[in-house]
Amino acid sequence: MKLHLAQLGDTKLFTAHGPDHVMINGERHERSVVVLADAVREDWSVAGFDDLTEAHFAYFLEFKPDVVLLGTGTRQRFPHPRLYRALTDAGIGVEFMDTHAACRTYNILVAEGRKVIAAILL
Repeated sequence: MKLHLAQLGDTKLFTAHGPDHVMINGERHERSVVVLADAVREDWSVAGFDDLTEAHFAYFLEFKPDVVLLGTGTRQRFPHPRLYRALTDAGIGVEFMDTHAACRTYNILVAEGRKVIAAILL
């Protein structure tokens, strides 16, 4: 079986991460960020996990993703289901994982052509 490197063009991919930053296509980000295949958004103003509200999750509805991956920092945390109910009611999958796992999973799913959003809390 031959394997070929996918040509992802300008697709936004995580290229590095640490406890206080992520790098997307080589550009460093040190605050919470939302990553889509074609855009990096810094207008998602969440200071940290404990500050999450229903409005922070409703923000993703306009993008109509298949799945939202929430990177919760150095350890996996789970927000109350009422906060993301609007997403699940709309048939959008929501997954919570540590930031390392969220970055890795996002890169895999976007390379498969899935409509995925990674929301990374820093």
